[in-house]
Amino acid sequence: MSLYPSLEDMQVDKMLQSQNRVVAAAAAAQQQQQQQLYHPSAPTSKVPPAYSLYPSFETIEGAGASAPEKASVHNALAPTAMYPDLYEYMGLELSKAMIEANLPQFLHAQQSPNAQALAIPQVSTVATVSNANMVAPVTGGFVGLQRGQVTNGIRELILCKGADKKVGLRAHAVNKGVFVCVVVKDSPAAMAGLRFGDQILQINGTLVAGFSDDDVHKLLKKSDKNNISIVVRDRPFERAITLHKDSSGGFGFQFNNGKITAIVKDSSAARNGLLIDQQLLEVNGQNVIGLKDKEITKIISASERTITLTIVPFIIYEVMMKKLPMSWLRGKMDHSVPDF
Repeated sequence: MSLYPSLEDMQVDKMLQSQNRVVAAAAAAQQQQQQQLYHPSAPTSKVPPAYSLYPSFETIEGAGASAPEKASVHNALAPTAMYPDLYEYMGLELSKAMIEANLPQFLHAQQSPNAQALAIPQVSTVATVSNANMVAPVTGGFVGLQRGQVTNGIRELILCKGADKKVGLRAHAVNKGVFVCVVVKDSPAAMAGLRFGDQILQINGTLVAGFSDDDVHKLLKKSDKNNISIVVRDRPFERAITLHKDSSGGFGFQFNNGKITAIVKDSSAARNGLLIDQQLLEVNGQNVIGLKDKEITKIISASERTITLTIVPFIIYEVMMKKLPMSWLRGKMDHSVPDF
């Protein structure tokens, strides 16, 4: 079963696959008709219509038309597109430049002789997100989707201590687990790729389940200067949602102090299941915790067509950020754009 980054991708994928099936059926029908035209002595067989919108070949055969007449009728049988143009699909801003950047094989197929004659995009199937049956989605190779991906997988990081003899993170205990709540900018923790919400499972071989905040910080303080092994699970409380900008330039949600407060009806946010009372943590993989709403809006607006939001239920965010002043977060938190 194919997995899609957004509902828009699934809809476009289904549309293109349906068009491909129509193209294949029309090409097969035309090829069979050509064989009958150039080999009149061959036995006549019924040709199924490519689609119900097109006239049947049986009607032409029954009329007793001559070969030249059949050829002229054949030229008039090129089917028209069944679906709206991708440039105006689901209210999305799908300009030709955007499609060329993300779906080069789509435009290549449109420029092929068969696709031009049939006026239907003939898109080849490509593997996307390990799904071989998926036609390339609108999102394509969107970098923000890769940076904002939440895997929930386990990884090991090797850290050292900086000049201040610290690794640059603060942890908080939640439900007998230990979670990263602050990653200091330009710190060893930031350079190693730790992110807000990562669950710390083990430090230098010591399991930290049930540890308090102070226990974890003391363990890090006692660690050697180099080769500090930290095993983490990738952000188990968080999830990522990919949204597409509509023709009016919006993604369909409102927020206050980083908290989602409203979802616009029939918007990309509504179609893709964004909920209220969720806290914005990242935009295209970039941490926005501690930033003002105007700064977050600027980052969102800089996205030309697609954004991937990393969110967490506000009730969990509130627990994790307990006793941490927002002014301190603005000056300490790593807000750099991550590598991927």
